Amino acid sequence: MSRIVYLNGTWLPEADAKVSVFDRGFLFADAIYEVTAVIGGKLIDYHGHSARLQRSLSELGIPCPLSEPSLLDAHREIVHRNGLDEGLIYLQISRGAADRDFAYPAKAEPTLVLFTQAKPILNNPRSETGISIATVPDWRWERRDIKTVQLLYPSMAKMEAMRRGADDAWLVEDGLVTEGSAATAHIVKADGTLVTRGLSNALLHGITRASIIDLARGAGMAVEERAFSVEEAQAAAEAFITSATNFSTSVIKIDEVIIGDGTPGPVSRRLRALYTESRLASAI
Repeated sequence: MSRIVYLNGTWLPEADAKVSVFDRGFLFADAIYEVTAVIGGKLIDYHGHSARLQRSLSELGIPCPLSEPSLLDAHREIVHRNGLDEGLIYLQISRGAADRDFAYPAKAEPTLVLFTQAKPILNNPRSETGISIATVPDWRWERRDIKTVQLLYPSMAKMEAMRRGADDAWLVEDGLVTEGSAATAHIVKADGTLVTRGLSNALLHGITRASIIDLARGAGMAVEERAFSVEEAQAAAEAFITSATNFSTSVIKIDEVIIGDGTPGPVSRRLRALYTESRLASAI
């Protein structure tokens, strides 16, 4: 059965949802996006994603087409219309349609799209086995803190990682890990300290990242927000990624180096359990 898609205030079968060829999201990647996980028909960490959405829009000077209450209503309605129990909601807002010009149009109506994807999150097999990582150069632009749809290079990085037999990529700049192709990178030192790169324009300000750090500190773990090298990651007791759809997922291999004993480590597993419990309790 076809999914129901939200497009500029209208609910449509996915085959009928059309965007102009003059849309600046299509022509210039002049658009932002957010992904919110859904479990049991409820939204996970929604308020964090909503706040980051507003920040990204503000950085690009794009007005939000809906008020915050109406945007929440749209998320709940698309879950209902598609009978989504577990999966994700993808949201994209572009500056809108205008004749092609590098300068922003003086007036354009933003394009707002939401669609759903059903997929396992709680019982994602990779959470039990862990994933392998290949490191690749980070050749993206320097405003990675804005969650734009400029995802070609992360896609190329992931494809290169898969070509090398890995599950995903970590991007490396000046010898230091910035983040994964679509996730935050973390390591755990031998003494149990969680290390994750501090926030800047070099990486996306991950919502799950922030939640995991809060949970780690609440559980009495030491946390260092700083950059780390590939070599430090390879020598770490554990490594893992976080994102809206991965929660906390262990990394068991970086390039050709096995991390720890090659199985998901106790810290990342504990953080996944804490995150799952707390976010299910606060889901809306």
